[in-house]
Amino acid sequence: MSYPPDPNNPYGQQPPPPGYGYPQQAPPPPGYGYPQQGQPQQPYGYPQQVPPQANYGYPPAPGTLQANNGYINVPNLGTVQVATMGMRFLARLLDALVTGVVITIAMFAGLAGAVGLANKADKCDYTSSNYDSCVADASNSAVAAFFIMFAVIIAFSLLYEWLLISLAGATVGKMALGLRVVRENTGQHPGLGAGFVRFVIPWVGYLVCFIGMLLVWVSPFFDNSGKLQGWHDRAAGTLVVKR
Repeated sequence: MSYPPDPNNPYGQQPPPPGYGYPQQAPPPPGYGYPQQGQPQQPYGYPQQVPPQANYGYPPAPGTLQANNGYINVPNLGTVQVATMGMRFLARLLDALVTGVVITIAMFAGLAGAVGLANKADKCDYTSSNYDSCVADASNSAVAAFFIMFAVIIAFSLLYEWLLISLAGATVGKMALGLRVVRENTGQHPGLGAGFVRFVIPWVGYLVCFIGMLLVWVSPFFDNSGKLQGWHDRAAGTLVVKR
């Protein structure tokens, strides 16, 4: 079979028609085995690398709530649950019960001691020359026992929450309900300084306007961040979380 001569082909040889004799190879699709312009070259046959997404696989920043669902990321603790106000209220009731029992025992012991020392005055010999000094000594001992009782009660009331929160992170009531107080930026126990700040603010509120202590205790309801931090927690940089 002959073909008309091609004026552009001086040798008279005609190219075979498409598909004649050998199949035509389709060019490889863009990006298959060959780098595109402006991209770094990669070995043939290896999958293309996809740039990582921002913050993919990394934990959220410390102190951030997880979808505002009551869980928070705390350094050295990971993701923990913020203690609810109901649990904190029950812990406060248990602490009041513990402190009430201890204070009652101390009062009875102190009063019994004071009465016993005062009764020693009846044993003084009124015919003796040192009768007056004997009665005075008995009375002074009774008064001293009375003041010691009050000092013990006040010291226990002041040191109970401060020392337990500072050094152990929880009072007896919080321990019973599985709660603890931690530093928001470290996840550790508050320590004496932050524990004292957290402890003293409710008492300052009580001394200033009497009901200030109650306002401090319910102030977590006013926290719109979802962390349920009261005014004393914010001042001390602490959080109440579940163990």
